[in-house]
Amino acid sequence: MLLVEDDASAQRRLLRLTSDVAGADAHIEAAPSLEAARARLSARPFALALVDMQLPDGNGVDLIAWMQRRPAQTQAVIVSAWAEESAILAAIRAGAIGYLLKSSEDAELAMFLRILQRGGAAIDPVIARHILTLLPQAPASAPEAGDARLTPREGEVLRMVARGLSNREIAQATNLSRLTIESHTRNIYRKLAVTSRTEAVFEARSIGLLT
Repeated sequence: MLLVEDDASAQRRLLRLTSDVAGADAHIEAAPSLEAARARLSARPFALALVDMQLPDGNGVDLIAWMQRRPAQTQAVIVSAWAEESAILAAIRAGAIGYLLKSSEDAELAMFLRILQRGGAAIDPVIARHILTLLPQAPASAPEAGDARLTPREGEVLRMVARGLSNREIAQATNLSRLTIESHTRNIYRKLAVTSRTEAVFEARSIGLLT
């Protein structure tokens, strides 16, 4: 795991929380800038990056977009003091799978980290409320998932993704293999023209596939 945070106090807090959740054997590094983060990501693969929005040499969204273009994609979650609509949307569109606030209590952040560890999406309730207010109201005749662009099975998987279930949990619930669920998820991403679980849910709600 890579922690991209320039504030020493915030960096220590994230290091403590991630170490508690991931365990003593987890490999966790910290980077105080975009340049340092790119260097570490180029040197070795990381499964997850927790990225601050405002860094000394640029914006965390730029780093997330850069990571999405790399062959070995690293999943990224914003951990920021910012909750502005423009920042939230920019992060999601860049490929962030979650958006957390530094103002959260340690127990809340630890809970979100455990959700990420299980393969789910982590969005602070304050941020989720912001996102919901940005979505247009679905028309009365809005199609259900599977009627328009998704197959019934893809619609079922999408609804479980929206509930925060990981691929493993969806596979158990549907009695399908994890590889099959991953295939359905890729098809959903392709049909909705998105690159992350969070963005898929956001896009599906915006066009009426989820209510």
